[in-house]
Amino acid sequence: MKTPVLLTVFIICLVIAACTKVPYGDNSRAGKFYNIRGFKMYAETYGSGEPLLMIHGNGGSISTFAGNIPYFAKKYKVIVADSRAQGKSRDDRDSISFEMMADDYAVLLDSMHVDSAYVIGWSDGGINALLLAMRHPEKVKKLVSSGANLWPDSTAMEPKVWLDEKREAPGFEKKMNRSPVEKQKQKMFLLDWLQPHIALNELSKVKCPALIMCGDHDMIRRDHTENIYKHIPRANLWVVSHSGHGTLFEHKRKFNYNIDDFFTKPYKSTNTYGSFLSGFGL
Repeated sequence: MKTPVLLTVFIICLVIAACTKVPYGDNSRAGKFYNIRGFKMYAETYGSGEPLLMIHGNGGSISTFAGNIPYFAKKYKVIVADSRAQGKSRDDRDSISFEMMADDYAVLLDSMHVDSAYVIGWSDGGINALLLAMRHPEKVKKLVSSGANLWPDSTAMEPKVWLDEKREAPGFEKKMNRSPVEKQKQKMFLLDWLQPHIALNELSKVKCPALIMCGDHDMIRRDHTENIYKHIPRANLWVVSHSGHGTLFEHKRKFNYNIDDFFTKPYKSTNTYGSFLSGFGL
């Protein structure tokens, strides 16, 4: 049985995938496997222009961004991959960490001969995007991170979500001799249960302009979003009105338009609860 957080992300991904005719995540014309740090990472590319890397959440895949790829592919070279141990990027090893995945994406860009890219990360992908910018600042031109948390405790998630996860944890931590499917679920659950661990002072390593986002009723508590925003030197804050965790899906047009605007225009310090830029009225 999926945990509440993973189930939420999984359902969002299924709905997005069902709303498109292009087989994002299973498109042989756009996809390729890359040898990345001991496993084969599957990635697809769409469009042309400045490189734009998209990073999905826990248990997701390329199809997470089915509602966003068509918009951005009109003017960017969109690079979207299945993260380690997810989608088609199989990795059967016991351990996984956000740092490992951030380093994977840096090597993926090198393998594609991409010096630097714009980056969009959602949910766990938002954490990966932050760590990519912290660990490999030369790789990130501008950063968008939506629905990320800094550490895994009761301050990170809304109380009901946290209590649901807490009830699930003993079974994942103690049960041994799991099947391959159960082992995979255990690995991905423990990733979010035990990680990440990002110190506030470490966020100053993000040197590029950043747009830090959440929904106004996101399952990630707003304190984490605001702390990320406050501790990155050149950051903007966007709290999306009438939105839960799925900002990219629940408000697709706003999400696409405003992020494109953020990437395109020179950085200007701003923060908002509801609307992001002047002239925004989608």
